[in-house]
Amino acid sequence: MSVSVAAGAVALAGLATGPAAVAQPAGVTAAARTAPAAVPATTSAPASITRHLGWHLTDSGRTARFRGLAAVSRTTAWAAGTEGTVLRTHDGGKHWSDVSPPGARTLEFRDIEAFDARHAVVLAIGAGEASRVFRTDDAGTTWTESFRNTDPRAFYDCLTFFDRRHGIALSDPVDGKYRVLSTGDGGRSWRVLPSSGMPAARPGESSFAASGQCLVSAGSRDAWIATGGAATARVLHTADRGRTWTAAEAPVPAGDAARGVFALAFRDRTHGLAVGGDYRSGQPSPRAAAVSADGGATWTTAATPPTSYRSGVAWLPHSRRTALAVGPTGSDLTLDGGRTWHPFDTGSYDTVDCAPDLGCWAAGEQGRIARLEP
Repeated sequence: MSVSVAAGAVALAGLATGPAAVAQPAGVTAAARTAPAAVPATTSAPASITRHLGWHLTDSGRTARFRGLAAVSRTTAWAAGTEGTVLRTHDGGKHWSDVSPPGARTLEFRDIEAFDARHAVVLAIGAGEASRVFRTDDAGTTWTESFRNTDPRAFYDCLTFFDRRHGIALSDPVDGKYRVLSTGDGGRSWRVLPSSGMPAARPGESSFAASGQCLVSAGSRDAWIATGGAATARVLHTADRGRTWTAAEAPVPAGDAARGVFALAFRDRTHGLAVGGDYRSGQPSPRAAAVSADGGATWTTAATPPTSYRSGVAWLPHSRRTALAVGPTGSDLTLDGGRTWHPFDTGSYDTVDCAPDLGCWAAGEQGRIARLEP
């Protein structure tokens, strides 16, 4: 690891662990170790951090809109978007390889889940046969279509995996209930789960395929669904990999087809974040973030939420309090578990994801893919 990359990892580790000192890697000079500590006493900690934090844009070489994103590490990431586009980098974004499935140009990829640098599953959204799932085992050199929706009433939005074998995918309500697909072989085959354990959907309720985060998981059995479009926004929770669900109201903007919870993030099966609002440009989105400390059973509005709509959210790995949120008007950071959010970047991004080695990535419109840099 180079000195610059090592120093960046140390700075991000500082965010994850808080103001306490963190171990320094070999090769980082004494000046590099001591410089971050020189913060004037009159400057608040959030301000001192957000002033230097930002997204470093990479050259994706594409103009697609990337709403699907999978961070494997600081060097490896996958992005999926419009016109059937799937990109992959293995050198920190210096170069992006087009690994799109053949013949997929008419598809809209909105979610991608990567197990490592070679194995990934990507979801295309849309009504009827537009909703499809593909899997690769060779870094995108070849793809296998493992699911094609044949029900014109179904519209798949997101997918998530509990481990390398078990995962679920989410469709908007069919016959008054959300529909869930399940896989037990890493996305090579899928089956529709019975709907008997799913609560009834409310009038107008659906999920938003905005960032690949309308369905998320934590641990081996727990998953959550973000909803909008109805009179109130909700979060649905399963503790048995999608067989039964409970629902809780979330205090974010609702009451319109363009409002609701757009993205969720859980750092464990108890502590969760929800972001959303009204995705229409120029529309206000007060109370656009909420937190849960009981597995999504109840939600509390953030004391200082982001100032506008946010479509993606991710916890910084190894942190109990630090997370990132992104949207078309900028990015925000929380250092207190989602209670207060602080803006740090004004670029447009739709989704965000972080890897265990603190490699955080964001992606959005006009081919924008970036890596977080301190």
